[in-house]
Amino acid sequence: MVTSNKQNLIHPQAIIEEGASIGKNVSIGPWSYISKDVVIGDNCVINSHVVIKGPTKIGEGNKFFQFASIGEDCQDLKYAGELTELIIGDNNVFRESCTVHRGTIQDNSLTQIGSNNLFMAYTHVAHDCIVGSHCILANNASIAGHVHVGDYAILGGMTGVHQFCHIGAHSFVAANSLILKDIPPYLMVSGQPASPFGLNSEGLKRRGFDKEVILTIKRAYKEVYRKGLNVNEALEKVAALADNMPELTLFAEFIKNSSRGIAR
Repeated sequence: MVTSNKQNLIHPQAIIEEGASIGKNVSIGPWSYISKDVVIGDNCVINSHVVIKGPTKIGEGNKFFQFASIGEDCQDLKYAGELTELIIGDNNVFRESCTVHRGTIQDNSLTQIGSNNLFMAYTHVAHDCIVGSHCILANNASIAGHVHVGDYAILGGMTGVHQFCHIGAHSFVAANSLILKDIPPYLMVSGQPASPFGLNSEGLKRRGFDKEVILTIKRAYKEVYRKGLNVNEALEKVAALADNMPELTLFAEFIKNSSRGIAR
C-alpha cells in the first residue's frame, strides 16, 4: 500500500504503485509514474510526466521537472535485469528530460548522487556513476558508466565523459569538451580531447579557500603541467609542497591513484 500523508499534494492522474513510500509534504504532478521499491523523502516536488523507477531511494527536498527519467534500467548491454539501485541525497534539482540510471552488478550495483546538485535539461548520468555534492552539469552534459565526479565540479554544456573517468573536486570543464582521461581536482580543462588550461582559482576563491592555499596549489599545478616532468617526478615535487596541507594531499593522491591516467 502506498505510504502517504494528508499534507501531500498528489494529482489524481499520477500513478503510484503499491510498495512505493512517499514522505511528508511531497507534491506529485499529473501523469507522473512512481514504481514500487521507490522511497521518496519529505518535501520533494515531482512535476508532471516524471518517471521514477526502483529500487531507488531519494532524500529530502529534491525537485524533478517534467520528462525526467530517474532510476531506469541502464543501457549497458551486459545488464540482464539484475536487482540494482539508485541512491539520491537531498536538495538536488533535475531539470527537463534529465536521465539517471541504476547500477550494474559488474560494479557495485549502485548509482549514487550526493546533495545540492543541479542537473540541467537533457543531462545524463549513466550506470554506476558516483556524483558528489554541489556539482553542476549544464545542458546536454553526459557522463558514461562508472564515472566519478567530485564535489563542486562543474561540467559545461554538451560535455561528454568517457567510461571510468574521474573528475576531481572543484574542477571546471568547459562546454563541448570530451573527457578521455582523469581530471585532477582544481583544474580547468577544455577541448576534444580535453586538456588543462589553468587552475580554477576564481572558483576556489568563491568557495573560501585561503589565499596561501591557492598559491601553493598553483605551484603544484606548475610542477605537474609546466616543468616537463613525468608524473612520478612531479609527484615528488608536489609531496614536498604539501606539508600536511589536506587540499594539496587531495591533489597528489588523485594523480597517484588515477587508473586511466590524467589529462595533460
